[in-house]
Amino acid sequence: MVMLKRISTQAHPFEVEITKYFSTEPLSSHPRNHSVPLIDVLRVPDEDDTVILVMPLLHRYETPRFLTVGECVEFFRQIFEGLQFMHQCHVAHRDCMNLNIMMDPKPLFPDMYHPISVRMKKDLSGTAKHYTRTAHPVKYYFIDFGISRKYSPDNPHPLEPPIRGGDKTVPEFQRSHQPRDPFPTDIYYLGNLIREDFLEKTIGVEFMAPLVADMMQADPSKRPTIDEVVQRFEDIRRSLRWWKLRSRLIEKRELGYLITFRSVKHYIRTVAYVLTLKSAVPTPRTWPSYI
Repeated sequence: MVMLKRISTQAHPFEVEITKYFSTEPLSSHPRNHSVPLIDVLRVPDEDDTVILVMPLLHRYETPRFLTVGECVEFFRQIFEGLQFMHQCHVAHRDCMNLNIMMDPKPLFPDMYHPISVRMKKDLSGTAKHYTRTAHPVKYYFIDFGISRKYSPDNPHPLEPPIRGGDKTVPEFQRSHQPRDPFPTDIYYLGNLIREDFLEKTIGVEFMAPLVADMMQADPSKRPTIDEVVQRFEDIRRSLRWWKLRSRLIEKRELGYLITFRSVKHYIRTVAYVLTLKSAVPTPRTWPSYI
């Protein structure tokens, strides 16, 4: 199953180039590459400025919901690793908010799902079966390089006019049109993603709060680089004990009866995972089949 994306090369002149760049060897098979794979580029007859990107069908990263702290830790690790790889290749994403991070759904959905009604089977005959991330680890991907840019290695701090992506809260874009270095803005985007989707909605990953606060500092020059983020996160990860990693991620909106039901289910499932030697931090071991 694939997804087709129609691109105006006039409106987004660098998207095909950058997507191809990460889908070409030696980068395409690099284990730290978390950029969406490109299967093909189709030309549209009689439309010189239109192409169609053929990419694997991916799924929103947050559904099915995260069940344990360890599953969240693995997600954080992969998105930090993916942005670090991108920045080391001198590419700034410039729009790495939550809608532009997805996952390979095949490990979780053995029979896949309907591409529009994603909770349903492909024939809409019922709810699509899915596993947990702990039982079947997944890989996460950055998508949508429409406003991304690749820079020369000789220009480590490029300046670009502000371009507002999906996240409109970037401090340096609020009251200024002054050109900015896009790399610290990428750091803000990931920090805000973790704040909005995890720290504000769940209980269990509060250990990320100090790092996220630094990533979201109003002054871009005070934000850590992605290398510093990766190192600090690794220190955090190593400090977490196994029982913390296996603990249940609790949604703040959960009602009393739901807390009891999910807690019992979590206990039974965790015992099974321990007995079958499932890792508390579910890291995928094999590369996706479409690469």
